[in-house]
Amino acid sequence: MIDIEIPELKAKLDAKEDFLFLDVREPFEYAEYNLGAKLIPLGSLPGALNELEPFKKKEIIIHCRSGARSGTAKNMLTELGYKNVRNVLGGILEWQRLYVNP
Repeated sequence: MIDIEIPELKAKLDAKEDFLFLDVREPFEYAEYNLGAKLIPLGSLPGALNELEPFKKKEIIIHCRSGARSGTAKNMLTELGYKNVRNVLGGILEWQRLYVNP
């Protein structure tokens, strides 16, 4: 599945589209700034697979600080048979650059 750029993500969030939105950063990062995604730190993702199973056929959009950890999470889920997983390119840093501190 093709990754997603910040403006497309913002449009999907504004339209309240139906997808699973995951944040794979650490809790302290989430506490500092978040977009309302479900927090599952990358290191905890393997233990949360049962929780994600109902979303296997649904669009899953994953973000982190810059796009690196979420890219790893995307690869992990794709290898496990998830077909519609997208990585947010640029992560929170790009979101903040575009919408918080333009």
